[in-house]
Amino acid sequence: MKERGYGDIVRNQKEICGKYEADCLIPSFASKLGISASALEGRLPLNGFRHVPKGDSCGWYIWSGDYSADPDFFIPLHVEHAVSESAQFVAYLGLAPGWRFLIGEDGYEDVWFDESLLIEDA
Repeated sequence: MKERGYGDIVRNQKEICGKYEADCLIPSFASKLGISASALEGRLPLNGFRHVPKGDSCGWYIWSGDYSADPDFFIPLHVEHAVSESAQFVAYLGLAPGWRFLIGEDGYEDVWFDESLLIEDA
């Protein structure tokens, strides 16, 4: 498998933003996102939402299966590691805060804006 370069990744992220007419905010490879263990295993459907970045977090939270408010539900992961794993959700990481996505079987995708994600402590 050919390794994707940084330019390809950013181009794919910008294409997703353009497709949904979303503002684009490419996360730093050094920033972190929160991900569930089941999402790390690649289980579908994959859900993701983005809050406003804080500290070293890019604001993304990604999970599969049932969502949990348990403080240990999300595992911190550097964006760089998600990219190196060629995770299915990497193309969506350029979506700005307030955006959500759902990736399902057979190429299903849904992307939408949720203003409530922009409210502090949402």
